[in-house]
Amino acid sequence: MAGCDNNTINNNVKVSVVIPVYGCCGSLHLLYDRLEKSLTLITNDFEIIMVNDASPDHAWEIIKDLVQKDSRVKGINLSRNFGQHYAITAGLNHVRGEWIVVMDCDLQDQPEEILRLYNKAQEGYDIVFGQRCDRQDTYIKKTSSKLFYKLLSYLTDTRQDAAIANFGIYHKKSIDAVLMMNDQIKYFPVMIRWVGFKSCAIEIEHLAREEGKSSYTLSTLLTLAINVMLSFSDKPLKIAVKVGFIISTLSFFVSLLVLSKALLNDIAIPGWASTIMSLWFLGGLIIMLLGIVGIYIGKTFDQTKNRPLYIVKDVI
Repeated sequence: MAGCDNNTINNNVKVSVVIPVYGCCGSLHLLYDRLEKSLTLITNDFEIIMVNDASPDHAWEIIKDLVQKDSRVKGINLSRNFGQHYAITAGLNHVRGEWIVVMDCDLQDQPEEILRLYNKAQEGYDIVFGQRCDRQDTYIKKTSSKLFYKLLSYLTDTRQDAAIANFGIYHKKSIDAVLMMNDQIKYFPVMIRWVGFKSCAIEIEHLAREEGKSSYTLSTLLTLAINVMLSFSDKPLKIAVKVGFIISTLSFFVSLLVLSKALLNDIAIPGWASTIMSLWFLGGLIIMLLGIVGIYIGKTFDQTKNRPLYIVKDVI
């Protein structure tokens, strides 16, 4: 199945923390220790859900140790690597708290910031984003991220901020709304913005990665960008229609010019180069537009298959 059914809110759980785990097993003990200290300042009734997305290291063994150490820790082991946002979805399907925190496992987002996020939410907000005021990432990653979010904002007609990722605190009703979205393509930052609700952002400290490296290569970022844009927007199709209309309009005026010259006997010998260039240009444009339509059809086909978004191997 596409994961377990949503659990109803357990009044004994105030805060749930969902953490997708991949490639940072060395930081999990420290992450737990800092989370335990930070969450205790809010409530003792919390849960920490760590979702192992088939991490290539010994992350699952460490998660099992943490579960034995503290019953408030829950471990979810996926059958294979499904991707960060599918791991987040798996964790969200198991939360029981009134407030849900989503964060990464690499300690770039500080657990100590959760108290500030929670206090801000108590002012009447359903969603409080953590805005990284000074991202400690490589120049290439920061630049590609800014370009990605600018293009995403344009294509989805929503306001996206490259300084805001997964880290934030969200009321259960906003998470329930996200889980109602049956899209095969999952991208948490866009989905949580799409559902609405009263939201704000506060600046948080963002540190350099202490262990491992990001699994997002340029290739994976490009694939993610294409999938997200096609899943959350039909604007590429609208742009294709506009481009086709512009070319048709230009072709009409060029035809009028050629016709007027023909009537005035002012046409030179037809140029082979210009004809070939026009054919190649229009042919390439038609193939590109057909490709865009084909991708949308392919995504529709994937949606109709209704395959599970992820498969859970173990829950402890």
